[in-house]
Amino acid sequence: MSAKERHASNALLLQEIAEFCRRVGMAESTFGRRVVNDGKFVTRLKSGGRITTETADRIRAYIERTSPGIVVTPSSHLVAFDEATPAPSRPATKPEQNFRFYDNRQKYLLFVNTCSEKSVIAERIAMELGDVAPAPPGLRVFDAGVGDGTVLARVMRSMHDKFPTIPFYVVGKEISLEDVRLALDKMPDRFHEHPATVLVMTNMYYREAPWLTPESANAAQDLCWREVALTGSSSAQFDRQIRGLHGFLTENWTARISKTTGNPLYERPAVLVIYRADHEFLLAPLRPKPSDARADFDLVIASQPYRARAPVQFKAEKVLAPLVRALGPGGRLIGIHSYGHDPGLEIIQRIWPDENPFQTSRDELMRATKQALGADARNYVFNVYADQRSIFEYEMHTLPSEISTSVGTSTLLAAWNAAIYVAQIEDHRLQTVMGDSGYLDATRDVLRKHGRLWFQNESYVVARRGAR
Repeated sequence: MSAKERHASNALLLQEIAEFCRRVGMAESTFGRRVVNDGKFVTRLKSGGRITTETADRIRAYIERTSPGIVVTPSSHLVAFDEATPAPSRPATKPEQNFRFYDNRQKYLLFVNTCSEKSVIAERIAMELGDVAPAPPGLRVFDAGVGDGTVLARVMRSMHDKFPTIPFYVVGKEISLEDVRLALDKMPDRFHEHPATVLVMTNMYYREAPWLTPESANAAQDLCWREVALTGSSSAQFDRQIRGLHGFLTENWTARISKTTGNPLYERPAVLVIYRADHEFLLAPLRPKPSDARADFDLVIASQPYRARAPVQFKAEKVLAPLVRALGPGGRLIGIHSYGHDPGLEIIQRIWPDENPFQTSRDELMRATKQALGADARNYVFNVYADQRSIFEYEMHTLPSEISTSVGTSTLLAAWNAAIYVAQIEDHRLQTVMGDSGYLDATRDVLRKHGRLWFQNESYVVARRGAR
């Protein structure tokens, strides 16, 4: 190949790499490290570096394999699919398998900001602190789905209120880059009020995150571990330093979508450890180290950690059993999921009369979890509680006048969004009913009938026997 031909080939490949990195939010150095184990690969290619045909094929295969909605055509150009472009053919899968419920940012953010679920859940979790008895060197808490950090930040406030002088070790699992950013934005005040805090964020799976250790040898080799010791003593100073981590997160908190389940999978396991530099000595026993982290949590938060429609065996084996095993002696897992039997579900059933996504009760879930734990189940106490303690409600924020008189369109849309979000209705099903006003009429009727909109969750607790 002549120098001119090589330059043209490199330019085409660089265009493909740049388009891929732009679409998935990946730094070029990360791309090089992931594909050819060389963080400077793209830089060298831009400088006219030579590559083999096998390496070029490897790069294009990686792009096609890990970028949903993008394929490499025979002419090696990237094609981004939108509504006007037919998607590439792929094996038929069930809609519920490809439904990425928790990745729908618009529905999620509208729900979070119009409903009281996060604050009510935080209050329910705080009740468990009365039964927690931390032992030196500190109180250990694991959040199995941080989301935007609203629940975790509120729980940490309650932790400080009850244990103001005890050091905290808090681990949060979250695969969404945007959610990690939102959660970290809420943490400067926590470091100011409770300086003896070690905060860890990770994108690992349920079976890995409590121990901060990937199961796969290849993933363990690719582990990104970053420690940040915050300097200063004010929330403003901590905020500037935490916001300075956005570039690190963009480069390392990347994910791809499973073609079989529709769930996000991390591209590279990552751990971010944050603490105050002026408390480094005190927190030394709590700070985790690569390949030497332990779980033994006093409190595990499992708030909405699975899809409502997921099989009970999946919920028990893939989510709850690993989290239960992460408890230390005397530790408690508080689980929360949607219960239904509320006006929110009534709205849904006005449109889809036979719809009932909340088919797994806490009793069934606890039985399945015991089975998944096998002989280890004898080490735990499973509390389903009576309905009066287990079931609690939260509501959509509205002024009394918004429903008692004519219901505005914005209120109707917010209520409809909350109902379909909680019921986890797939987008393709929504398209078939939102072509006319029937869904708004149903929402209006239910709001007027009850005078407000509320939803119900149910909770359960698994406690490990013994004491630390």
